[in-house]
Amino acid sequence: MLRQQSGRVSLKFLFFLLVLGAGGFWYWQASHKPVDDNGGIKYITAPVAKGDIAHTVLASGSLQPLKSVKVGAQVSGEISALYVQIGDQLKQGDPVAEIDASTQQNTRDSAAASLASSKAALTSAQAKLREAQQNFNRQQSLVKKGAAAQETLDAAQATLKAAQSSVEQAKADIRRNQLELDNAGLRLGYTNVTAPMDGVVISVAVEKGQTVNAVQDSPTLATIAQTKTMTVEAEIAEADVGELKPGMNAYFTLLGSDKTRYEGKLKSIDPAPLATSKNTTTATAGSSDTAVYYYGKMDVPNPDGKLRIGMTANMVIAVEEAKGVLTIPMTALQTNAQGEDEVQVMIGGKPQPRVVKLGINDGVNTEIKEGLKEGEEVVISSGSGEGSIPMGPGGPF
Repeated sequence: MLRQQSGRVSLKFLFFLLVLGAGGFWYWQASHKPVDDNGGIKYITAPVAKGDIAHTVLASGSLQPLKSVKVGAQVSGEISALYVQIGDQLKQGDPVAEIDASTQQNTRDSAAASLASSKAALTSAQAKLREAQQNFNRQQSLVKKGAAAQETLDAAQATLKAAQSSVEQAKADIRRNQLELDNAGLRLGYTNVTAPMDGVVISVAVEKGQTVNAVQDSPTLATIAQTKTMTVEAEIAEADVGELKPGMNAYFTLLGSDKTRYEGKLKSIDPAPLATSKNTTTATAGSSDTAVYYYGKMDVPNPDGKLRIGMTANMVIAVEEAKGVLTIPMTALQTNAQGEDEVQVMIGGKPQPRVVKLGINDGVNTEIKEGLKEGEEVVISSGSGEGSIPMGPGGPF
């Protein structure tokens, strides 16, 4: 008995909800019935308003440091000490790493010994030269007096020339050995690797105890970047690059919830394209399935380090800008039979056609240079209460 009574209560409550819902729907329909002041056609309008407008080019790219340097090893050997890790702030000249200096020290010591030997050889050669010069002078005097044969003088002259050559050779050996000593000193200095500029360490490629080989190229130990100023490298499409030039106003935003605008100016556009095909990335464009892009660059201060390397940046570059001008939605535009730009202006509740002269547009709104006044209403859509028809080609006008 109790179960049957509960079922009746539930059915009554459900019936009450259905009646309430139907009444609410009827009221909503009655309150949103289209106004039928123009033969059953309802017009949606927008005011002619003053505002700022810009024709822009969009480009996507990433943040890169203003400058980065790979710190390399110029001599081979074992990493005996590593002083940096990722994130360290360095000043120019700060130590980065040390390479075992045993080999370089031995080479320098050997070069120093060779230099000392060549200097001793020069001293000996100079002594022999003086002796040969004295003997030549004596033989020359004796020949003049007829006390010595010409052959003796010729032999003394040959000895003198040989002594002179020995002195010149000894001097050349000194220059060569001095150069080798200087180079050995440089290579010994290269075992102490220091930061070439101020910056932050963004990568470390070696570990303590690792052996590096600098015979053919300079192996990278770490990379240092200047991030107090960042550069946006944005890919600009081939179709847009002709509109742009350095100095144009630009801004970018980052992905995520932070929609901060980072404003600046377009610094440069690379002269050579970056051609991105389906399978490869090359420096030239060839087939029709290759999309061609040019890097456009913009610098932005980064004093607090909020901007990080590799962040995605969506850049907006202003090609043309107009401030405080009359604007209307582009959906209000039509083209009349004469090919002129035209809008429908509401006058006395009725739409009236009017020719307008357009300026720049941003893809949503357009600048009106002539034909409209601030505050006038233009039709952007029309239709019956059951639907609406946008303006433009194919619309009711």
